[in-house]
Amino acid sequence: MPLTIVTVPCLSDNYAYLAHDLATGATAVVDVPDAAPILNALAARGWHASHILITHHHDDHIHGLRALAAATGARVIGAAADAHRLPPLDEALAPGDVLRLGMEAGAVIDVSGHTIGHVAYHFPQSKAVFTADSLMALGCGRVFEGTPAQMWDSLSRLAALPPDTKVYPGHEYTAANARFALTIEPDNPDLISRSQAVQAARAAGRPTVPSTLAEELATNPFLRAGLPAVKASVGLPGAPDAEVFAEIRARKDRF
Repeated sequence: MPLTIVTVPCLSDNYAYLAHDLATGATAVVDVPDAAPILNALAARGWHASHILITHHHDDHIHGLRALAAATGARVIGAAADAHRLPPLDEALAPGDVLRLGMEAGAVIDVSGHTIGHVAYHFPQSKAVFTADSLMALGCGRVFEGTPAQMWDSLSRLAALPPDTKVYPGHEYTAANARFALTIEPDNPDLISRSQAVQAARAAGRPTVPSTLAEELATNPFLRAGLPAVKASVGLPGAPDAEVFAEIRARKDRF
């Protein structure tokens, strides 16, 4: 049985997630921007956090970690490469390691670029990937510590997952990302339709996540940097994919 996944809004535009295994009661919290809304969401469902999965070291993803761990006793799990700048870990994982959550096995994926040591957690049986600030809905994270080529490699690993995989990012940035995406592909009918749906969701106060990887492949300019039409739209016909990605990311940084 797939995991039950709950989106928990935190701070001004962050998301945490609860991933609950019905068979065993195991419940993972993915990132902890703030402990209070997560504890409230757990209590409302009668769930108890058994695992805390950390994607990267930025404060808006770990600010509530110590409080949540103290309140729940959950095992804190994160990347070994990031352990020196995370709160103490009970388990340090490397890319390729397998993470057990109840009856399901998850995979740890290196998605360095936004930060070095950033990881995503993929649960194939549940068709879910928690990407935080790597792949986002209609966007990707700013490249702070890695290089554009490194970020492109990371996004390419995520793009290779099954297209029906649901993508759970770390922020509600989709409306702004849609406005930018339309500057790259103003005539993309899938993007136009999705942008309208995003506007309607936000007007109604609904989250725009998760999306599916298929939606991202059809509309997200950062995943589409290898397409000839996108290369032409940014004036780089025939350029290497990573170079085109770097140009799109630079444009977004100035947007």
